[in-house]
Amino acid sequence: MIPPLLAALGWELPEFDKIENLSGDLPILAPTEYHADSVAVLHAAAGPVLAVVVEVQLRPDPDKRWSWPVYVAALRARWKCPTVLLVLCPDERTARWAAKPLDFGYGHPYARLVPLVLDPSAVPVVTDLETANTLPELAVLSAASHHTHPDNEKVFAAALAALETFEEDRADLYYDFILTRLPRAARSVWETLMTATLRNYEYQSDFARRYFAQGKKKGEAEGHKKGEAEGQQKGEVRALLTVLEARDIPVSDEVRDRITACTDIERLTRWVRSAVTIASAEELFAE
Repeated sequence: MIPPLLAALGWELPEFDKIENLSGDLPILAPTEYHADSVAVLHAAAGPVLAVVVEVQLRPDPDKRWSWPVYVAALRARWKCPTVLLVLCPDERTARWAAKPLDFGYGHPYARLVPLVLDPSAVPVVTDLETANTLPELAVLSAASHHTHPDNEKVFAAALAALETFEEDRADLYYDFILTRLPRAARSVWETLMTATLRNYEYQSDFARRYFAQGKKKGEAEGHKKGEAEGQQKGEVRALLTVLEARDIPVSDEVRDRITACTDIERLTRWVRSAVTIASAEELFAE
């Protein structure tokens, strides 16, 4: 995932054949040990062509402005190739702090390190399934970063396709990661779109079946509280209206009344599925 992140920041990548992920330990001849969050080295046939120190910075930390140059210098000396510092930040405030150039304090003029800083706005937008299958982690990061994108339903669909490629534990982890990164309004959209989409994939993967079963169990629990049929009907209506709202599809009072008055659970379920792709709310009734 590192090369496309660097490319998104305008870094001109050298030609390379493979990328190697290494330990972040950077031993040097000094009393202090330094540990970067991650290290990657891009290789070509003739040898290493680019080394990357990756740091995840959740908040400003003045000490990092002293240790980051050490990471870069140690990695450059070890691999004898150009080296770059890539800092991943969860918000613009931290990103602005991390992007400030670092003067080493030696040389004339002073040697300077300028970190490459990636915040959510700079994460590549992934909407196509091919990219999601090739770089699934990037699709997950895209969904967590671009919930307000005009094609956010495609962003979420790509993330869902990415989740299908992982083993159960990692899929659960990334699903929760996306969920916790979204604001309340977008969180309900993600859950609703995912549930509606998973209905179509019920028999295609263990991952889909697991989440479908969890959603069904939750719906049954709500049904027992308000009366099973009524609870299920209200849940389907709420899901349908949420999807339409998330896609900025206008819903007239007439359409809303028709949706809320429907008690046919199977029909409501079909409408929820259709809501992901239709262009107008009236298309729901073209059956």
